[in-house]
Amino acid sequence: MSHYNAPFEIHVHGQVQLRADVDFSQLQEALKPLWKYAGARSLADGASSAYEEEPGIQFDAKEHLLQMCWTVRGDEDFRQSLDEMCMSLNELAEQGAAIEVTFYDAEFDEDEAPEDEEARDDFVMLFVGPTPAAIMQVQRDLLVQDVVNLMERHFDGSELGGVVSEIDKLFSQRFDALVSSLEIGKPPRGPGGSGHGGGRRPRHLH
Repeated sequence: MSHYNAPFEIHVHGQVQLRADVDFSQLQEALKPLWKYAGARSLADGASSAYEEEPGIQFDAKEHLLQMCWTVRGDEDFRQSLDEMCMSLNELAEQGAAIEVTFYDAEFDEDEAPEDEEARDDFVMLFVGPTPAAIMQVQRDLLVQDVVNLMERHFDGSELGGVVSEIDKLFSQRFDALVSSLEIGKPPRGPGGSGHGGGRRPRHLH
């Protein structure tokens, strides 16, 4: 499968704490949707990023840590590969983790594009974890961080306890509803915000 003329450069970024008993072969199987999409025959073959300065997909066996800073050329169909990868990683994860995925419009040229034309960039935040509660904990922590960062422009951090408490209430309600529903086998996925507005997202540089 050749992706050289693909409309997107897709960057996958995040780290997942894995269970201590997870070995390379299990991780290779869980990440198969990614390396297979890249046209590789194994994780070792597909772990390199399209950009040399990015470390790619790395497994730290000593720390039981999966680290991803990996770019592949592709299309919208890559989202299916991401869904499959998340389902597999849920079973290997020790705790909840967030994975950022950015779709960069490879066909968009900022210098030559008309003023009213925007890149088709998109940004998706995915969550994996051993349980719905673990996934919600990561979602909650990220939201608290974002809200506090935003509100600290106007208020002192010590004044924001009530806001954090309200966020916790919302997540408690969501978790209670999840437990009492039939959807408990399907961990919630974070909504992907649009990459439009505020300019293009900068690449992660290492």
